[in-house]
Amino acid sequence: MLTDHERRKQISVRGIAQVENVSNIKKAFNRHLHFSIIKDRNVATPRDYYFALANTVRDHLVSRWIRTQQYYYEKDPKRVYYLSLEFYMGRTLSNTMMNIGIQATVDEALYQLGLDIEELQEIEEDAGLGNGGLGRLAACFLDSMATLGLPAYGYGLRYEYGIFKQLIRDGWQMEEPDDWLRFGNPWEKARPEYMLPVNFFGKVVKDEDGKSKWVDTQVVFAMPYDTPVPGYHNNVVNTLRLWSAKAENHFHLKFFNDGDYVQAVMDRNLSENITRVLYPNDNMFIGKELRLKQQYFLVAATLQDIIRRFKSSKYGSREAVRADFSTFPDKVAIQLNDTHPSIGIPEMMRLLIDVENLTWEEAYDVCTKTYAYTNHTLLPEALERWPVSMLEQMLPRHLEIIYQINQQFMEAVGKKYPGDFDRMRRMSIVEEADGHGEKRINMAHLCIVASHAVNGVAALHSDLLMTQTFRDFHEFYPGKFQNKTNGITPRRWLLLSNPALADVICERIGDTWITNLDELKQLKALDNNAQLLDQIRRVKQENKMRVAQYLADEYKVEINPSSIFDIHVKRIHEYKRQLLNILHVIALYNRIKANPNIKMVPRTMIYGGKAAPGYHMAKQIIKLITSVGNVVNNDPIVGDKLKVVYLENYRVSMAEKIIPAADLSEQISTAGTEASGTGNMKFMLNGGLTIGTLDGANVEMAEEMGNENIFIFGMNVEEVEALGKRGYKAEEFINKSPALKQFNEPPEFNLPKQMAIANARR
Repeated sequence: MLTDHERRKQISVRGIAQVENVSNIKKAFNRHLHFSIIKDRNVATPRDYYFALANTVRDHLVSRWIRTQQYYYEKDPKRVYYLSLEFYMGRTLSNTMMNIGIQATVDEALYQLGLDIEELQEIEEDAGLGNGGLGRLAACFLDSMATLGLPAYGYGLRYEYGIFKQLIRDGWQMEEPDDWLRFGNPWEKARPEYMLPVNFFGKVVKDEDGKSKWVDTQVVFAMPYDTPVPGYHNNVVNTLRLWSAKAENHFHLKFFNDGDYVQAVMDRNLSENITRVLYPNDNMFIGKELRLKQQYFLVAATLQDIIRRFKSSKYGSREAVRADFSTFPDKVAIQLNDTHPSIGIPEMMRLLIDVENLTWEEAYDVCTKTYAYTNHTLLPEALERWPVSMLEQMLPRHLEIIYQINQQFMEAVGKKYPGDFDRMRRMSIVEEADGHGEKRINMAHLCIVASHAVNGVAALHSDLLMTQTFRDFHEFYPGKFQNKTNGITPRRWLLLSNPALADVICERIGDTWITNLDELKQLKALDNNAQLLDQIRRVKQENKMRVAQYLADEYKVEINPSSIFDIHVKRIHEYKRQLLNILHVIALYNRIKANPNIKMVPRTMIYGGKAAPGYHMAKQIIKLITSVGNVVNNDPIVGDKLKVVYLENYRVSMAEKIIPAADLSEQISTAGTEASGTGNMKFMLNGGLTIGTLDGANVEMAEEMGNENIFIFGMNVEEVEALGKRGYKAEEFINKSPALKQFNEPPEFNLPKQMAIANARR
């Protein structure tokens, strides 16, 4: 078994031209400007310079990328396939330069050319192919797997429009489409030679042997686009393959008979709509047909690709050289990032039985040994439950397979718990229709039954899965459930986003922490080193001054860089409790108004995050925050004691600017609702102190750092459950708290009442 260190060193780069010098980069930049962009310096725009730079940097990836893939084909290792409907990648340019070690060289080359590298970096569009934590986790995993030298592939969808662009107008969130591809994407490479057919609809017929055949289907083609994922200083470049929907090339005969050629061309758009837009709802199940189409489109194309690669064990060979599928789980591991790709389970069964001619038993054995499932949520409204009628129409063969898996599972449950029909009902993959709905397929149950491992994403979350959400399944499969606490890549979230702090750390303990974060423990021995503490303080202050300038330029709000930067940035959701936080701001405002000479440390409250377009309450919370900000920021009595800023269109590239400046990180979800959280880790890694509840990964963070280094408040999971059983009455809490009570009283500085009146008038 190779160690991580050996794995990082295993790929030879002898023979790759060493072009990391300023002169060559200048030549390459000018060559790309001339030959790729077809402009000269007299007419080139900043965007042209960005594309010339991106192509120059990509040149340094190409040999490494090809060599890595050659190595995988020659050595034929077990490969990891990470299937996710979201990859929230952010920007690629800076991360790539850092990981392949040419950042300083490129910086110098552009300086000599009279260009500002920071200005060019700002031109790059974020690849916003995700809603929040789930998609960003996928992106961090890709970086970490490449840095560890693991033969890993990400598979997702190439949405034409990513997560919407958020505008704040008159305090309300408005949405604009995120047309991130309108200027092109220099990092992707289309692979039309690997385009694959994906079938929908049709019907199932039986042949003379009683074997099912899926016929009369509608075909859409999946075109792959590959994006390189470089590891950190190890010459490994893995691949993220994103599928784009393309219509069939030929028309149906009836169009020509009808003579409506133009309409036939226009109807091709209907097929290609599959990958048009990312669904903006996270933590809420939307049972829309297009969403199911997206999920099946991803897995159908991906599984064909995985099986093709499994069969072709030597580089460059497209002939089938391996036909024995009993070794498939030894060469292939598929991780399902939540239930979104779960329709891949019946799809693999279909491919193995109908196409590769395995028996049901053989196919099911291969399937369960290959798949593993990550659960990301405890919220019941987020668990996917597809109507049987929709599956029956769109994927009839898959529904047949799901029924058979469920029958086999129900027989096993009945054998272990004879006569316990209530347990069988609770555990069934097929949920019978109740008085308000129809028969549904519970995709989480399907994943648990047909995977060999199931994990939660924090110790508390995994424990709640086993003791509450999936208790019956944990009792039935005692060894199947495990915990894998989420993490972040320290390359992007410290080395790239906070280079000054990274330099201070490297000065003291070297740079091995960049690939082994445990090394940061060495800093404990220096916790009384006055010089080090002063350096860290200065870095934080410089970061805060940079953010203060950014907020002044972008939002016309003058803030005090010496104030506490109290930051609450994440998707807007009731369980994440931005509402609780803004009530605290109102309480602070009331205190200042009651006593203008009050002694308090100035505080700047910074909020950011997007509300799902259909989530009315979340949009109301944004309106409340911005309205409070308008009152607070324009009150001369308050001055710079308190400021409120709402960051418009919060995204990965903005997080990289804001997080290094944080003094206080708000992680205040109701205990038992946040699966893990990863923003909490990003803030802590950059020296921000956490105020939070005992929820998600906060619990493990508190254990790791000690309770003296984190501000924990509020109820724990057991107390929340007890309150729920007792019955929650808001009046009880309001009457206990003078600050809350004041919100219901008539003084002129009662903000919630003022705003309620204003909204009623409007």
